[in-house]
Amino acid sequence: MSSFKAFVLEQHLNIQTCQIKEFEDYALPPGDVTVAVEYSSLNYKDGLAVTGTGKIIRQFPMVPGIDLAGTVLQSADARYKDGDRVLITGWGIGERSWGGYTQKNRVKADWLVPLPDGINTRQAMAIGTAGFTAMLCVMALEHQGVKPGDDVVVTGAGGGVGSVAVAVLAKLGYRVVASTGRSETHGYLRSLGAGDVIDRSIFNNPSGKPMDAERWHGAVDSVGGATLATLIRTMKYGGSIAACGLAGGADVSTTVFPFILRAINLLGVDSVYTPPPKRREAWRRLTLDLPAHKLEQMTRVISLGEIERFSREILAGKVQGRIVVDVNA
Repeated sequence: MSSFKAFVLEQHLNIQTCQIKEFEDYALPPGDVTVAVEYSSLNYKDGLAVTGTGKIIRQFPMVPGIDLAGTVLQSADARYKDGDRVLITGWGIGERSWGGYTQKNRVKADWLVPLPDGINTRQAMAIGTAGFTAMLCVMALEHQGVKPGDDVVVTGAGGGVGSVAVAVLAKLGYRVVASTGRSETHGYLRSLGAGDVIDRSIFNNPSGKPMDAERWHGAVDSVGGATLATLIRTMKYGGSIAACGLAGGADVSTTVFPFILRAINLLGVDSVYTPPPKRREAWRRLTLDLPAHKLEQMTRVISLGEIERFSREILAGKVQGRIVVDVNA
């Protein structure tokens, strides 16, 4: 196709707007590889970008969407050829350069990951940044010695990161406890493999003590704020927290006592600039450790025209699981 559609953010007099526009190929950004995009996804960061709530977009106009998957149309890099199936998560796409909410994009070859065997482009975007981040969290816990059979709590469990983390941890044999503030998701989380579901309010009532009763060997936390502070106080000796989000706030009030008296580990997890070897390993693990039927269960597909509405909903905590964007719908 010589012309294509894209969902574009623009800013005039500090007011951000969004609309679907049609472009010709000459409008594509510079890069090594041209990709016919098939699917993208909607993550929490995308919601911040589309609504203008967070300072995500670095320049306007911008095509948002921090993920994409599709087929190579043209490549100036020997690593890729026409017809290759590829994906991108992170590297600043949808923030500093065009993202996934377009039917065509031109990108740097270094950003691409060959589509892993065993999944298609729709499934890759059902996983997307959220699922990729969840797997990085699981790998970080494993590296610190958290093992199958241990108690692991997942906060923000009804969201994208949380849903994938629950499904993967359950598949691997951990005793998974899911934390959520939405009672309507309890059955959903149990169906993904959570052995117990608890209300997130227990993480929002600080005891005032530097340490509380030991509860968890491991934790995957996408919430931050008071939730992370409570996790730090309640980890078992030698336990580890994989921290990857701040939906509940960026500030954390804690003391050094859990670190020096219980030897706990606070593990920062970044999915944007993960080095390629680790990135490929995480995707390989996802094809093995995330049951396909559970991925399908947590997935909803929307069109470019529905992005704005669902961006508001994801920020309001009303989105369950993963949202795939079919850019050709």
